[in-house]
Amino acid sequence: MGTVALGATGMEISRVGCGAWAIGGAGWWHAWGDQDDEQSIAAIRRAVELGINWVDTAPIYGLGHSEEVVGRALQGLDDRPYVFTKASLYEKDGAVAHSLERDSIRREVEASLTRLQLDVIDVYQVHWPDPDEDVEEGWATFAELKAEGLVRHIGVSNFDVAQLRRAQAIAPVETLQPPYSLLERGIEDEILPFCEQEGIGVVCYSPMASGLLSGAMTRERIAALPDNDWRKHDARFNEPELSRNLAIVARLQTVADRHDTTPGAIAVAWTLHHPAVHGSIVGFRRPDQVEPLLTAGTIELTDDDLATIAGD
Repeated sequence: MGTVALGATGMEISRVGCGAWAIGGAGWWHAWGDQDDEQSIAAIRRAVELGINWVDTAPIYGLGHSEEVVGRALQGLDDRPYVFTKASLYEKDGAVAHSLERDSIRREVEASLTRLQLDVIDVYQVHWPDPDEDVEEGWATFAELKAEGLVRHIGVSNFDVAQLRRAQAIAPVETLQPPYSLLERGIEDEILPFCEQEGIGVVCYSPMASGLLSGAMTRERIAALPDNDWRKHDARFNEPELSRNLAIVARLQTVADRHDTTPGAIAVAWTLHHPAVHGSIVGFRRPDQVEPLLTAGTIELTDDDLATIAGD
């Protein structure tokens, strides 16, 4: 798989990255159901073997478990992939708590380094700009962590342009991680042009809309999802939105047939077609899921393909 420069970081990343949200497992409020840790580890190692050179995780995924699984997967690898993780979300009294306070972020980075079994994090990201009034304090703390060598690069996730400008006034924002898919295109008007203008590296999350655009998500499969999988209760996976979304999947299948690949790979390739997007995060929970989606990093969508996907 080819690589691309991630903004001004100096890092060359594969177009597809390995996302570790789902492998956090069950037992928390935004889980994907029970997961097999050994399968998760095998999936990460298979991804690295096939050329994926970065893994994205967060301490909130499985309340630390995702980072622990990633840390185990990295052990013994000759070429360790870059590790991206986050701060600002943590568990408190059975709910998600938000903090951008300096002391909280410093506790989080130390805990993440321990779980990941690392001395330094390659890209450290503010998970959410919440509370908004603490963005400056949080970002100043991130700049401190970089100056101290605990993290190599600093970025943000889910920021709007106004928040990006506020952060930029303190220290350069090196990366942005926004949601982006055929079902969520709100970043196209202002955020992506701003990032392109400022040289900010963009890696998007949920390019397959949490599996809905993968081609494997049928009505029957959605109905059979366990109750501890958050998607079963999400509006996009239920009517009236579901019928519209499955119609998009049918169009993706048409384009996938032209390229001898899967609808999911086309959905990911669609996000990578935007010139401001450097990489796209794809979640793998089993090693057999990796190879079918790798083609997303090399597919060149034609004007006809784009028209078909759009329903023109």
